[in-house]
Amino acid sequence: MMNDDLGTWRRTHYTNMITPNLDGAKVTLFGWVQEIRDLGNLIFVNLRDKEGVIQITVTTKNTDAEVFEKIRKLAREFVIGVNGLVKKRDEAPRGVEILPQEIKILALANHPLPLDPTGRVPAEIDVRLDARILDLRCPESQAIFKIRHEIVSTTRRVLSETGHLEIHTPRIIAAAAEGGASLFPVEYFEETAYLAQSPELYKEELISVFEKVYEIGGFFRAEESHTRRHLNEFISVDVEEAFVNVNDVMRLQEELIFHILKDIKNKCSLQLDTLGVKIPTIELPLKRYTYSQVIDQLKNNDFKIEWGEDLSTPACRVLGDIHHKEFYFIDEWPTKTRPFYIKPRSDKNELCEAFDFMYEWIEITSGGSRVDDPNQLINRLREQGLNPENFDFHLKTYYYGMPPHAGWGMGLDRLVMAILDRDNIRDVVLFPRDRVRLKP
Repeated sequence: MMNDDLGTWRRTHYTNMITPNLDGAKVTLFGWVQEIRDLGNLIFVNLRDKEGVIQITVTTKNTDAEVFEKIRKLAREFVIGVNGLVKKRDEAPRGVEILPQEIKILALANHPLPLDPTGRVPAEIDVRLDARILDLRCPESQAIFKIRHEIVSTTRRVLSETGHLEIHTPRIIAAAAEGGASLFPVEYFEETAYLAQSPELYKEELISVFEKVYEIGGFFRAEESHTRRHLNEFISVDVEEAFVNVNDVMRLQEELIFHILKDIKNKCSLQLDTLGVKIPTIELPLKRYTYSQVIDQLKNNDFKIEWGEDLSTPACRVLGDIHHKEFYFIDEWPTKTRPFYIKPRSDKNELCEAFDFMYEWIEITSGGSRVDDPNQLINRLREQGLNPENFDFHLKTYYYGMPPHAGWGMGLDRLVMAILDRDNIRDVVLFPRDRVRLKP
């Protein structure tokens, strides 16, 4: 079958614009064939575009014979253009349908398809990811990424309105931003470089110029973890501010989440209905628990943990049972559990000015006050077994005048996963990269 040429045809309407009020209007639509019901002299074609689905109704009485036969050749996921009349009809979905006058077949789809793009026939996650583009045509997948788009839009709006400048930092770096060995090495001409784990050091330096900055971008962790909430490439929302401390940036975090939830409710009701998700209502300020209080909560629920240990996944799951459907903060962490740039509460105090922002059992954000004294930063590096000479590029900016500052990094993928109550983080990432997946 030869494909038709687009020619002079151009879209006049998206499917969601077709209403009974347009009865009798001539329209041109483009999209994909989602479903066909051939009843002999009557054919129903569901046409899908980025905004929804509309019914094309074809009969031998109201359709040119050549057009009728051409429609008979259609199969699911064919790309077509339809030129026709809007017809108000109570029995049709949404009370309206299209009576086709002309049709163009613009692209074919091979059959059998590897999965059902309507989502009615379930498929395993690996099958879905192998045919990701087809999977993204499923209504649930489209709903997820439209909501994700709204979350990013709200984040940019709120941070811009609060005076933060959007920045873009390097992804190819010379040294780890957070220490440790979870780095991907890169051959960089005659040197070895690494993919960035975080914009941490750059955003700290930039607040000595712009005072308030944020970045939304992709980063990389070479961790072996292969769980439902870990990826090796992820999107992080990073914020840094001068002349503030941990409490100030915690307030910014909760104000941001308040606006995100509010906007999703107001702008994404159709998508939330598709997913069967109800967005929780929150009141500010959100609950705060110290690390010590959380340890007591775990012990009271028969979970064995010693003060000073980091919170494992099983520990977080117990906390999720305690704080079901709730956003909350954990602050006042042991200094030894936090990265070198987190500020201790005092020189002799084993606690630091750090926090984690949680939803049920999932850590969404980690942040805190930063070390702003170069000598203390050198000591913190040595405490964690890091060579200060490898951080000369960062340390020298402290001798140009480094103000007190604080910030956080929020995992966008985890936030979407948590809000939409998805079991696997790969559901909310277009093309996830993990320990075993490098394509598509």
